[in-house]
Amino acid sequence: MRNFDLAPLYRATVGFDQIADMMDRVLSSEISQPTYPPYNIEKTADDTYRISIAVAGFSDADLSVEVKEGALVVSARKSDADESRTYLHRGIATRAFERKFQLADHVRVTGAAHTDGMLHIDLVREVPEALKPRRIEIAKTDAIEKDVVDAKAVN
Repeated sequence: MRNFDLAPLYRATVGFDQIADMMDRVLSSEISQPTYPPYNIEKTADDTYRISIAVAGFSDADLSVEVKEGALVVSARKSDADESRTYLHRGIATRAFERKFQLADHVRVTGAAHTDGMLHIDLVREVPEALKPRRIEIAKTDAIEKDVVDAKAVN
């Protein structure tokens, strides 16, 4: 794996420490990302998103969805009530998992629903009015024209 030195990035930026920390965390992580369970992230409108996770074999009681420290954490623990069953082939994985999604600034979770083996988590991005771009009106002044008139009067 390549090692990148992000020290110049820290010195050259002001106020972007969070981005540099995130890049450092991603690049220094030598642990491979889990691929179970599969999931989709879709944009449902301009500022709304949905994460859909395939959780076949899990009930509502087995699933946990929580937000902590700016991350959405989805986890599942299967209760072992079916130990009396004997499987000839077991192709549906019901192993425990924990999936983390780093949430961007001003993104909050609005709800979660478990239907037909899919866990749907709805997100919305709410940018505060203070952070939205706003147009500043430029006032017109007569100072420039006054100086030109005064210069002509002197000459």
